[in-house]
Amino acid sequence: MGISYKNVTGTRDFSPLEMARRNYITETIKKQFHLAGFQQIETPAMEQLNTLMGKYGEEGDRLIFKILNSGDFLAKAPEQLLQNKDSQALTTHISEKALRYDLTVPFARFVVQNQSALTFPFKRYQIQPVWRADRPQKGRYREFYQCDADVVGSKSLVQEAELTAIYLNVFKALHLPVTVKINHRKLLAALAAHIGETEKSAVLINALDKTDKIGVDGVLEILRKEEISEAAIKKLIPILEISGNFTQKLTAIKPLFANQEEGALAIAELEQLEVYGKALQLDFDALDLDLKLARGLNYYTGCIFEVVANNVALGSIGGGGRYDDLTGIFGMPGLSGVGISFGLDRIYLALEQSGLFEDFNSSRVEVLFVNFGPKEAMAAMKLVGNLRAAGISAELYPDAAKVKKQFDYANKNNIPFVAIIGESELAHQTLQLKNMQTGEQHAVAFDAMIAHLKA
Repeated sequence: MGISYKNVTGTRDFSPLEMARRNYITETIKKQFHLAGFQQIETPAMEQLNTLMGKYGEEGDRLIFKILNSGDFLAKAPEQLLQNKDSQALTTHISEKALRYDLTVPFARFVVQNQSALTFPFKRYQIQPVWRADRPQKGRYREFYQCDADVVGSKSLVQEAELTAIYLNVFKALHLPVTVKINHRKLLAALAAHIGETEKSAVLINALDKTDKIGVDGVLEILRKEEISEAAIKKLIPILEISGNFTQKLTAIKPLFANQEEGALAIAELEQLEVYGKALQLDFDALDLDLKLARGLNYYTGCIFEVVANNVALGSIGGGGRYDDLTGIFGMPGLSGVGISFGLDRIYLALEQSGLFEDFNSSRVEVLFVNFGPKEAMAAMKLVGNLRAAGISAELYPDAAKVKKQFDYANKNNIPFVAIIGESELAHQTLQLKNMQTGEQHAVAFDAMIAHLKA
């Protein structure tokens, strides 16, 4: 039986058409990053295991891909752990490295490591793959790309407003209707205090973080299993059911937390975000104050964000938030930051399911020169060089194949123009330029071709 070669589950190959579509998305995102003053960096695919562990919560730690040490990785493993088959305790003895789980923690490590060379506030973006040992399903992969933008060194809510604007501008440019959900981690802590369950704040946050998957009823079931009292749940339900636009919701919850320090601070920050957002002319119809939004990652401390496509059931296609001391875990305390992430793979699926790729052309070639033989091909090659120097993409069909085959190649690759140079054209230093969409064909002089195509 022959060996079957296939992709690792949860990973994919990308065709030229898929890559063209993905590049369209990333270039759209990059344009907004550049307009807002963000600079690009990259970090290694691998990090020290201790750099990543303990930064994402217990569930996140389980999903980190560990890398076995080189050589005899069992050589230094304690015999007792091997005999007991204690895989969790054994991990630190046989693995010192891991694939990055996200881009934020490696970015924090980068900031600390390069702090003397950076100017703060430092605005960076990254577009790189990350890996998670998750169960693959629709829209969820083991290897996927994140597009992150972060600002460190500023506590100003101007940054939150600008990042919200980036979200709205990107999806407007992609013609994808979305809702940007916003909440505040301190508001979640205040919510736990308001219902009389301060000590179970983490339980409440973790349960609310699952709302999109299991619904409010599922969340309440978790809370009951975690011995949250019925009295507390009774106080919680009407808060979760508050409706209206961003301003109306903010007005409705403000009295609930007037006498709580953290809750009042969260409300004040959300109000300030609203003020800055209006100054930036944000579309508040696309914003939602979602009191169920939790963003389960442990390092968030302030405003949090999540983006969902309005007409596609895919879960979040972006998210982020404020973290007050992420760099403190690497020995640089007190450096506040805020960041957002775009889920490239889910955005792709959202655009595809919304029919927004229907007329997408993967080919970047504008002109194909037909190959009739050595003499004609040499003339065509010179023109190809001239066109490329003028910024017009062109190629020569490599073989003197049947003309029908060459025209089929142009059609299948969506090349809009075909240039024909036969013996007669070569003698008169002209070519026949055929528009493959309309079928129209014109004689064009060699030295007028660039101007003709640009016109």
